[in-house]
Amino acid sequence: MKLDKISDFVSNIGASMASVVKVLLLSKGASLSSEEGKGKELVIMGNGPSLRQTIDDEFDWLISHDLMAVNFAALSPEFHRLRPRYFILADGHFFNALDKDPNVRKFWNSLGNVSWDMTLLIPSKFKHMVKPLIMDTHGIKLRYYNLTPVEGFKWLSHFFYSAGLGMPRPRNVLIPAIMEGIRLGYSKIFICGADHSWTKTLDVDNENFVVSIQPHFYEDNEEEHKRVRETYKGLRLHDVLGSMVVAFRSYWKIAAYAKKKNIEIINATPGSMIDAFKRKF
Repeated sequence: MKLDKISDFVSNIGASMASVVKVLLLSKGASLSSEEGKGKELVIMGNGPSLRQTIDDEFDWLISHDLMAVNFAALSPEFHRLRPRYFILADGHFFNALDKDPNVRKFWNSLGNVSWDMTLLIPSKFKHMVKPLIMDTHGIKLRYYNLTPVEGFKWLSHFFYSAGLGMPRPRNVLIPAIMEGIRLGYSKIFICGADHSWTKTLDVDNENFVVSIQPHFYEDNEEEHKRVRETYKGLRLHDVLGSMVVAFRSYWKIAAYAKKKNIEIINATPGSMIDAFKRKF
């Protein structure tokens, strides 16, 4: 037991030192924390298939809250009905594939038709790329955050979280979505459409290619299916499973941070595989 404690302490020293270096090199220009959400509740809408059920059954409940949408949700028919207050992106694909992926161009065209006040949350490293994409969209306000992954001693990680300098390893967009919801001052955050049932759709074909079909609440077109196939091409199964572990571990780190700040995070996703937050059925 003593050796385990010593090993953990040494490991935390190394991880903390690495986090300090990453923050110094990578973190910059994040928006200040805000009290926009003080006294209010936020619903973060992941794009998992269960969101279809939530929209159909709980539409009035959804639109009674501040909403945050993610990724290609802007291409869904429901986007302009739900009118989310926030939209968050994390994947560089949305900025680096304008001329390669037709869906990315369609995405930015959809944002160009936003007719309500909406805040677009963007990683700071893409700050120089996003302004030309929305320069004619008068209803959109930009907010920047740092994707820098930090680990190590909890007190140091929490300091970086609160300062907007880093976050638990952002394996997917839901992790920065929750962290930004916390920084916006919301005391209660609901999560919908976060099925995370990746292991149920994971397979290896006869040529040893890893296949992962991740359905959404909207129907993906063939361009998106092709992009996903290319993304997984050449990946090894242990790499894919390791990436999943990173995500689920990050949720537990968020849960510990939210508890310290007296913020309630509720998983309102039917059948979700996330085990870090309490459930609402």
